[in-house]
Amino acid sequence: MKPGDFPILRGGNAPPSGAKGTLGEVRDEFVAQWGAIGSAWGINRTMAQIHALLLAAPQPMSTDEIMDDLHISRGNANTNLRDLVGWGLVRSVVRKGERREYFEAEKDVWKMFGIIVRERRRREITPAVEALHRCATRAEGLRGTEAEEFRRMLASLEEFLQLAGGVMDKVVHAGQGAVVPWALRLLK
Repeated sequence: MKPGDFPILRGGNAPPSGAKGTLGEVRDEFVAQWGAIGSAWGINRTMAQIHALLLAAPQPMSTDEIMDDLHISRGNANTNLRDLVGWGLVRSVVRKGERREYFEAEKDVWKMFGIIVRERRRREITPAVEALHRCATRAEGLRGTEAEEFRRMLASLEEFLQLAGGVMDKVVHAGQGAVVPWALRLLK
């Protein structure tokens, strides 16, 4: 699968493309599609589906409601909710007089984007740069043309990842108002 190629899921009674259906049917398709997209991006399908369900929910949902809606186990729901809360994409909501815990998603798309970019940088880019730096340090004393070529390759990769991380930081800190016009100019 190439980036941008997401499978279009057709569940049992899903209306054909272009048909409206009920809000529940459209929401269910959104949840399924978000799960497929999440899988393509390397995110656990169930985590992406829980996120989509909470994005589409008009009010916070309990773990039991999430389990019932997605037909998943309590352990699966709790693990994925904990991860989503850890990412900052979902927050726990306490209702007065309720013992149950409820959850709601961050619904501001720009804030959501910023959270995802920061987390991906922290979890993926930073460790990769550190690993490349460690390898480059270990390769410093090695001699020969192969070792020299290897060090150049490591340096190029580290430089690229640091640049990518810097771009990610600038995009997140610049804010939507500055980034959208820049992106539109870039894409022309």
